[in-house]
Amino acid sequence: MDVKSARRTVDLFEAFARSQGPLSLSELARALAMPHSSCFNLVRALEGRGYLYAVGERRRLYPTRRLYHVASAIVAAEPVVARLEPALARLRDATRETVLLGKRQGDRALYLAVLEGPQTVRYTAEVGALKPLHSSAIGKALLSALGPSERAETVARLPLEAMTAATITDPALLLAELERAAERGYAETRGENIADVSAVARPVRIDGSLYAVAVAGPMHRMAADVPSHTAALEKACGSLGDAR
Repeated sequence: MDVKSARRTVDLFEAFARSQGPLSLSELARALAMPHSSCFNLVRALEGRGYLYAVGERRRLYPTRRLYHVASAIVAAEPVVARLEPALARLRDATRETVLLGKRQGDRALYLAVLEGPQTVRYTAEVGALKPLHSSAIGKALLSALGPSERAETVARLPLEAMTAATITDPALLLAELERAAERGYAETRGENIADVSAVARPVRIDGSLYAVAVAGPMHRMAADVPSHTAALEKACGSLGDAR
């Protein structure tokens, strides 16, 4: 399977997740922005593997539960997140804010776990979301854990796009911020990735690999609780591995 086919297969299942119901072949083709003939071939291939089936007389399409069972088997054997979830849950309960676990993937930060806080107004995110390294707390924590030369080389390569009016887009200012984060042991964002959302994050090495854990929530609530959140974050990372 080539890269385009793999991307379209993922897009197809995400289209069903958004629709929350069966789709016709024409609706799928429009959702995927692909020719009807190419969509037909993709659908036939997935039907042949047992991942799609026809619903009703109009033969609208919907995924079978095979994808669920495959995903469940993958999750059950996941090597890191399941082991860390109890500590992440304790951090969520202690701060009452959303807790995230992330790892660097290329020049972006990948969310591996999201444990949403219990409060009505809270930060929400999806597992698998990719965030900029320079504007997210997870990303800044990961950058702060690099050596000075590697950090400078990485920042020089990043596009430093302005995600909000508060995003740091000047390389020198960002490097200075990352140096402060390295010295104090945690990174912080204040509306830099999403307006009105603040977060604190700390890098942590687990089984030799670098991860970061963040606590995120509305700016008006986070501002007063940064000291207690960073203390809880330090304790949690201490239980997960060698926190820097």
